[in-house]
Amino acid sequence: MKLNVNGQVREFEAEEDTPLLWVLREQLGLTGTKYGCGIAQCGACTVHIDGEAMRSCVRPVSTVTEQMKIVTIEGLSPDGSHPVQKAWAALDVPQCGFCQSGMIMAATALLKEKPKPTDADIDMAMKNICRCGTYNRVRKAIHVVARGGDPKSAGLAIEHREGSKA
Repeated sequence: MKLNVNGQVREFEAEEDTPLLWVLREQLGLTGTKYGCGIAQCGACTVHIDGEAMRSCVRPVSTVTEQMKIVTIEGLSPDGSHPVQKAWAALDVPQCGFCQSGMIMAATALLKEKPKPTDADIDMAMKNICRCGTYNRVRKAIHVVARGGDPKSAGLAIEHREGSKA
């Protein structure tokens, strides 16, 4: 069987009911997409299929054709230069980081659909669960990207100090 992942057609072998997540992680080596709950609730497994955010942990691989374009966090930007990734870093959104690839994928899909989302739009789109509770920073980062990428517009008091000792 074949999948179009991050712009490349990749071959794999799996049972038809195997979740897409396991093919991505175990067969194709794309481990940025995470397993969280296995029931499509947490969003750690979010990828884009034809531009739409999808939960890959419950999507049988047999429902994805070679013509469909899958994008994982690795394919979003190999060097972390995507505006959403830059905003995430600038605003120190991640704490433990486990859920963040799914959060970033959900946020990029939202911004593609609604380039200037309201708080209500963000609340509707961002159903991912973050154990660390970084939701306020997620919202701020999405607004930063929507406003053109200046992290100072977020209104968060984050101070980076080089060489400071605890």
